[in-house]
Amino acid sequence: MALTARDVLNMPDLRLNLLAGGGGLAREVRWAHVIELADPVPWLRGGELVLTVGLGLPEDPAGQRAYVRRLAEAGCAGLGFPPGEIMAELPPEVLRAADDLDFPVIAARPPTPFVAITEAVAQWYAEARSRDVRKVIAVQDATARAALRSGVAGVLRELAAGTGAEALVVTARGDPRAVAPSGERPWHAAVIEAVSGDDHAAPARGALSLRHATLDVHVQSLGFSHPPPSGHGVSPLLGWLAVACPAPLTEQVRMLANHTACLLGLEFEGVRAARARAQEQRAALFAAALDGGIPAPESERLLPLPPAPYEVVVARADDMTPQALASPALDALGDILSDPVAEHATAERLVVCPRPEGLVLVLPDRRPRLGAALAARLRALTGRPVTAGAVRARDRARLPSAISGAAALAGRGHPGYAHADDLDAWSLLEDALDADGIRRFTDNVLQRLRDHDTRAAGQSTSGSLLTCLRAYLDAGGNLEAAAQNLGVHRNTLRTRLRTAERVSGRSLDRARDRLELWLAVTLADT
Repeated sequence: MALTARDVLNMPDLRLNLLAGGGGLAREVRWAHVIELADPVPWLRGGELVLTVGLGLPEDPAGQRAYVRRLAEAGCAGLGFPPGEIMAELPPEVLRAADDLDFPVIAARPPTPFVAITEAVAQWYAEARSRDVRKVIAVQDATARAALRSGVAGVLRELAAGTGAEALVVTARGDPRAVAPSGERPWHAAVIEAVSGDDHAAPARGALSLRHATLDVHVQSLGFSHPPPSGHGVSPLLGWLAVACPAPLTEQVRMLANHTACLLGLEFEGVRAARARAQEQRAALFAAALDGGIPAPESERLLPLPPAPYEVVVARADDMTPQALASPALDALGDILSDPVAEHATAERLVVCPRPEGLVLVLPDRRPRLGAALAARLRALTGRPVTAGAVRARDRARLPSAISGAAALAGRGHPGYAHADDLDAWSLLEDALDADGIRRFTDNVLQRLRDHDTRAAGQSTSGSLLTCLRAYLDAGGNLEAAAQNLGVHRNTLRTRLRTAERVSGRSLDRARDRLELWLAVTLADT
């Protein structure tokens, strides 16, 4: 609260009365300053109660009005004058100008020396600073006690009550978490928009100031979780605290907002640590169930899961063990599922389990798929390429086979997210075969054809047995179409196909032989 000219006029230890300019008593008094220059403005900064015995007042009426106008336009708080010291009273033009400009003129009656006014203003500000400090300490104590008793909602209530401001907490992804006083406010949307940039990167980590209508809004990050592995990536953001109050925002409110953000950050981080410990226990039970150490009925009792079906994800990151990847995966899930503190019942039943094949996650099967958002968030948190494969499991009994399928997709080595339902049948077949198995199969089926083509290297490309065989099989066994695609006569192609059958030891009339040849020539191209 600012000191006004009205407050100075009403100070009980001073004998002051208003001479003119009563419409300006709300002007803020920053200081009381004695100055006797004809043009004191260059020596002032605004907010001063100018004290003068009248030595610098011009003698002509126009100059007297100009003197008052310069003080008012310079932002001074008013004019103080001691009648009877040098002048019995101020000239009428000074008082008329003060009334016209709503510029207070105050008389200081004996025994009120100018130094008493200056001391009174200084004392008021000293006491105000002391009051502000005591208020800040009281609100800090109240919010700290609320953090122990009633959590986030209680902390916000104490902050709002102690500052007269409105407060809002949003999650890292911009979802409202708590508000005080209750009810949605127009400025909430502006805060959510400001902190909800892509990948939580807007604004930069720290603090942000907004202006919404007549409100100043201070937005403060709630701190960050543990540092990212090996210094890569970004530390996961825990959320945001926004405090709004009528402009201008005071340093005391800003200080209390920072203090409250620290309290909430500690609480959020504590809940994250507890969640991580709980997930470690669930991971141990899940691993034991997969390895046969716990019977199925017992594992269902000890390890409840979300309702089926499931999205089973196996995730890997370059140069990170599955164990090291588990912690950022929990942070990523906290961002994409809910908020760091108020976990939904579904989120509490997820599985995040390091396994030899990678980090295994059992998630609800939703659209859009959680695994895709998880892979993108993991990449941001770790700073490393992330490969994630996913398979849908209709029920709990199919989880082991789904993990194997997801691990095969993750093993392809292509960074990003791949779900089995999004791949065609040929891609699924490729994923089911390892590179060594493909090589042995194609060598077994095609090697004699390759050797024949090598010996007949002088022939045109269209004459190689493998080229003719591939064209025939790709044409679905249509001799005319294959010959046209190769640019040869159908009888020429027929002769070469018979040679291919003889060399390979397989007949194109037998479905199994034709399938083996088609698979071999197609896989050889991958």
